[in-house]
Amino acid sequence: MSLHPNDRPDELEGTEQPFVSHLVELRDRLIRALIAVGVVFAGLFFWPTPAGLYDLLAAPLVAHLPQGATLIATNVISPFIVPLKITLLASFLVALPVVLYQVWAFVAPGLYAHEKKMVLPLVVSSTILFLVGVAFCYFFVFGQLFSFIQQFAPKSITAAPDIEAYLSFVMTMFIAFGLSFEVPIVVVVLARMGVVTVEKLREFRSYFIVMAFVIAAIVTPPDVISQLALAIPMCLLYEAGIWAAQIFIKRTRAPEASEEEGPAA
Repeated sequence: MSLHPNDRPDELEGTEQPFVSHLVELRDRLIRALIAVGVVFAGLFFWPTPAGLYDLLAAPLVAHLPQGATLIATNVISPFIVPLKITLLASFLVALPVVLYQVWAFVAPGLYAHEKKMVLPLVVSSTILFLVGVAFCYFFVFGQLFSFIQQFAPKSITAAPDIEAYLSFVMTMFIAFGLSFEVPIVVVVLARMGVVTVEKLREFRSYFIVMAFVIAAIVTPPDVISQLALAIPMCLLYEAGIWAAQIFIKRTRAPEASEEEGPAA
């Protein structure tokens, strides 16, 4: 005897409350992350101020401009909006550890112990590597790049870059170098998830080198210095990722996997 459609048990019965509670927790985590960014933004707004942050960001370019040359603003509100955008970007970078901690706190309760051992180091290391990539771009690449450009600039041209165009350029370069320094994290995750083996990663080495130079040629300006500055670290970080993957896989195995392999060893 078949049940009437209205008499059949609801497969989703009892799942509404846990789902809503997860949404509430996600909302609270997002609010805390936004508060952290807002607090840092307020602090940076008063010191070193948005104008001071823009001067700091523009320093590598200004140092290589001809004497007396400055950046210009072609939009009426650019001198106000652009420094605020930079302050917001800096606030997010400074508050990034808090933001990632909120992400970690949200997903951690649903993970096994050996998975927690994997996620936390990845969150910390990915944050550090991204910031190192941004710092490498600012302190090394910009100086070499702007010096190279000025050496080839005709004497009849007076450089006066627009501040919005400069911000767009800086953002592109920061993202490119920040993400390129995440190569070890990608390699470790792929190896740990079993998508590829360490042996396959070693075999793919020559292809990755070609790919790194192609990516560098696409995302960086058409100059040799910035392309090499992006491609060479990517290749080195790929090797570091292979080395880290071997160690990481051994230390984050599930308990049952370790027990099964113990007697065989």
